[in-house]
Amino acid sequence: MKKSRFFLGLSLALAIVGCGKKVETTAPLNVIMETDIGNDIDDALAMDMLYKYIDAGKINLLAVNINKEGIYPPEYVDILNTWYGYPDIPIGVVHDGAKCDAPNNYTEAVDTMTVDGKPAFARSLMGKYESIPDAVQLYRKILSRQPDASVTIVSVGFSTNLVRLMDTQPDSLSPLSGMDLISKKVRLLVTMAGDFTRPDAKEYNVITDIPAAKKLFSEWPTPLVTSPFDVGSAIKYPATSIENDFGWTELHPVVEAYKAYMEMPYDRQTWDLTAVLYAVEGQSWFTVSPAGRIEVTDEGNTHFTQDSAGTRHYLSVTPQQADSIKTYFLKLIPSKPANKKM
Repeated sequence: MKKSRFFLGLSLALAIVGCGKKVETTAPLNVIMETDIGNDIDDALAMDMLYKYIDAGKINLLAVNINKEGIYPPEYVDILNTWYGYPDIPIGVVHDGAKCDAPNNYTEAVDTMTVDGKPAFARSLMGKYESIPDAVQLYRKILSRQPDASVTIVSVGFSTNLVRLMDTQPDSLSPLSGMDLISKKVRLLVTMAGDFTRPDAKEYNVITDIPAAKKLFSEWPTPLVTSPFDVGSAIKYPATSIENDFGWTELHPVVEAYKAYMEMPYDRQTWDLTAVLYAVEGQSWFTVSPAGRIEVTDEGNTHFTQDSAGTRHYLSVTPQQADSIKTYFLKLIPSKPANKKM
């Protein structure tokens, strides 16, 4: 039964990928983004991709849930939602989450940026940030309203919110427990997490909340595909693009964030972007491992064991695939959003 469930889930998970990179789908993919935005600039670049996919009719972005605490990350996501023309996308936040330090918090830099004494970027929730819902409750609300097996979750941060969702009990939002709700509504979870190339490696998204990562990889009830550390490390977004490819606008919230994150010029790894790419466009960009199991040790190491009955896969890239993905990023990310006029 477990094996048949896996192949059913995998067929759903890969239904969008086809044989080539251009895939025809009958309806947009329902996506929930789970992010530690503010820790690294790749989250902001990944968000840009999602808005472009909305523009292209490839996805419905149902919600953006944040697993990094602080007042600036949700305000920055509100700026992005507003700037890209999707101000009504719900935002959820974590409370008493995993402890992490981000000395170069670009979300604060963009949130507080001014032009002629006024905020540089418009917001849609100004004055309402205190009322942003808890991410777990937003998950339950959103998932309960979706068709069965229709939601793809992209998690590019810590596992805290997802494991708390797994542990929820029936409530006014849904008569289902968290595990049953996930099993019924989620078709695939795509994460950016882990490192399977170096036995002693400890990847940041895992070690920041090891208990949550352990439970997520061992107990999450749907197929799970992870883009590990080495994939995004092999593909760097170049500073030359940030400096030269966005001349169609005077101010861009991702460009300003990139400039604020580290001293320019620097090329940055595309860890989170690869998870979004797989979730929306599929396996043809990558090499996908056989089915198996992923174990997180008490120290935060990640180990993969091949198992035909398993429901876990991880991604890798050849040098040629890495070059193709970088070329694609350099075409997609600098492109003008649909709602922006020249």
